[in-house]
Order: sequence, then structure tokens, then C-alpha cells
Amino acid sequence: MKRRILVVEDNPLNSELLGDWLEMEGYEAVIASNLKAGFAALESNAPQAVLLDIQLGSEDGLTLASWMREQPGLCQIPVIAVTAQAMVSEQERIVNSGCKCIVSKPVDFKVLRQELEFWLGRAGADAVKGVASRE
Repeated sequence: MKRRILVVEDNPLNSELLGDWLEMEGYEAVIASNLKAGFAALESNAPQAVLLDIQLGSEDGLTLASWMREQPGLCQIPVIAVTAQAMVSEQERIVNSGCKCIVSKPVDFKVLRQELEFWLGRAGADAVKGVASRE
């Protein structure tokens, strides 16, 4: 069974690129083009990880990460911020919202692969141990 990855990205080219890459890597990609679709996808069929764009038009993608952190059934799902907003001043806000890590745009797919493998490999163990951050 393929691991399901939710991609919350408002740029159609970026979402297609991420979705196609995930499929080639053996994942099932679920695409949400805005926060409303992202919330709906999480509530209907929780993924194993979320790739989250921080700036979704006029919406702040971190709203989704913060909400997930408060949901008992969703708080252990790793959220990876995929953003052009990788300035040091933004990184603390992104991590404090509940994102496990940040992958800068343009996406380095080698880095994204490593982060997905790390967080998906740890997800089961972390849920048991209650570990919330990367060691």
C-alpha cells in the first residue's frame, strides 16, 4: 500500500511537479490547492505526511499546521514546509507552528526525499514515544 502524501500548494505548476515527483517515488499524492481543500483532505482520509506551502495566495498555510498540532488524530503527522520564505526570521515561526522541517523553493528533490524518509520512518516510533522534534 502506497503512503499517502497531502500536498497543499496553490501554484498549479508546483503542485503538479510535486505530485508527479511523489508518484515517481512510489507515494500516492493528494493535491489541495487551498486551505479549505487541505482541511477537507485531512478530515476525510488522513495522509502519512503533508507538504505545505506557507503562502497560499492571501492565506497563511501555517494555519493548517497549527490546527493539526491541536488535533489528537493528526498531531503526529509530519508537516514539511515547502516554501520560498526560508529566511532565518521566518524559520522559527514555521517550526513553532508545527512544521517538522523546511524545504526551500525551488525544491531540491534529494533534500525532500531525505526529509520524507526521515519523518516517515520516525512517525510510528514517535507516536509511541511522544517525541515531537528531530534529534
